[in-house]
Amino acid sequence: MKEFPVSSKIIKSVAFHPEDGRLYIRFKNGEERLFAGVPEKAAIAMVKASSPGQHYIEHIRTRFERVA
Repeated sequence: MKEFPVSSKIIKSVAFHPEDGRLYIRFKNGEERLFAGVPEKAAIAMVKASSPGQHYIEHIRTRFERVA
């Protein structure tokens, strides 16, 4: 599992399993979400975005399967 530092108003932490494309996102409000089938490139793009929260809303939340 790879953990990525993130500077975001809504996201507290991000972890990614490159072996199976599982992306874990922990939000500052206490919510946790798990997405499946996420390419590593997409996970890295989110944490490197100028606004990771907005990137999540526009590119992760609607494109990948949420499993938890």
